[in-house]
Parts: sequence; structure tokens; C-alpha cells
Amino acid sequence: MSNTGKIDVTFDGGESYRIGVRGHELLVDQPTETGGDDRGPTPVELFVASLASCIAYYAGRYLERHDLPRDGLQVTAEFAMADDRPARVSGVRIRVVAPGSLTDTRREALQAVVHHCTVHNSLSRPPEVSIDVVPA
Repeated sequence: MSNTGKIDVTFDGGESYRIGVRGHELLVDQPTETGGDDRGPTPVELFVASLASCIAYYAGRYLERHDLPRDGLQVTAEFAMADDRPARVSGVRIRVVAPGSLTDTRREALQAVVHHCTVHNSLSRPPEVSIDVVPA
């Protein structure tokens, strides 16, 4: 693999896990109603947040390239879980609120740009995932 990255996840107690990314640390947990302490988002929420924040980044870069304001840029994501197996996200609805007024042409261009963020591309063309369980 070229252009590789590495993420480490370690148990933090209860239902919490610490995620290490390039010197940054995040915490995931489960809501109290499912046995967690609600000390952070769930992995699924983080998954959807990755998509929403990637879209926000691409939208922001588009606006900046065209000398349009980014202040007030907002991306909202709503998601639903599947009712059947396997457990998974069944749908995500993203709403991008672009600050200022955009012409129809700029709005269409922004729509195209945000549809091609890296996370969206990865969902559209899923990566190969291999999982190995190894001894400590």
C-alpha cells in the first residue's frame, strides 16, 4: 500500500477505547443505555462524522478557491441503522449549508465537489479490508 496511515486503538475500560492518530487522541464509548459511560461518540457516530467533516472540508476548500466566505459553513449528518443483519448504517443524509448566496452554477459545482470527498469516494468504492487476530 502506498500513502499509508496507521491508527492504534487500545482498551480504556468499560466500553471505552482510546484511538491514537498521528499524535492525536480520541475516545469512543457507548451510550449509558447500552452499557457505556457515554464519554465519547460511538464508533458509528465517528464513522458518520468522518463523512460529514470530509464533506465540510471539501466544501470549505471550494468556497476558498472561489473567494467565497466559509464563515457559517455548516454540514449536518443524520443517519439510520439497518433493522436487519448484519449490523450497519443503512442510510446517511447530509445537508450542506453554504454561507452567503451562491449562483445556481456555483451551487451545482459545490454539489459535485462534495460528492467526491475522500470518505465518500471510499464508501462508493469500498476498500479491501483484512482483519487478522494475532496473539499478544
